[in-house]
Amino acid sequence: MRLNELKDNPGSRKMRIRIGRGIGSGMGKMGGRGGKGQTARSGVRLGGFEGGQMPLHRRLPKRGFNKRNRKVFNEVPLGRLQAAVDANLIDPAKPVDVAALVAAGVIRRPLDGVRILGGGELTAKLALTVDHATAGAKAAIESAGGSIALIEKKVLPADEEKRKKSAAKKTKTTKPKAAASED
Repeated sequence: MRLNELKDNPGSRKMRIRIGRGIGSGMGKMGGRGGKGQTARSGVRLGGFEGGQMPLHRRLPKRGFNKRNRKVFNEVPLGRLQAAVDANLIDPAKPVDVAALVAAGVIRRPLDGVRILGGGELTAKLALTVDHATAGAKAAIESAGGSIALIEKKVLPADEEKRKKSAAKKTKTTKPKAAASED
């Protein structure tokens, strides 16, 4: 084999179709845009217009809710923690937090926190510091002799004050109006 004999597999490289380059090109005259009218021009805004009929995206019901500032957590099952301990990537004698999990390659990057799930077996005695843990995961960690500390979120005093005011408004009951005196 020589360098001048190297070439791609047949069909691996394909020239793009150059539209609107004359009748002989096969994609000339109207250039794949169809006939005349609005859609033959640029800047068409006919995304879901169905001639006055209610468009499909409006006929279908709304479903669900997407929170705007939702937090995305790294979800780590117990089985993956045990596999990292077995591979000597996590030292059970040291505390395990987000930095230790990233260094061990259990998670790629810290997102908004770590959530421990109860999938798999855990036999190692680990001292975990994470954001969330399921009830089954907590029980499994404690039964293996380990401990789990949940990171408490910082609450600003202004937010706490606002929460107290809204709670007070909800509990505040309005007194019923006295019955109008009958004459």
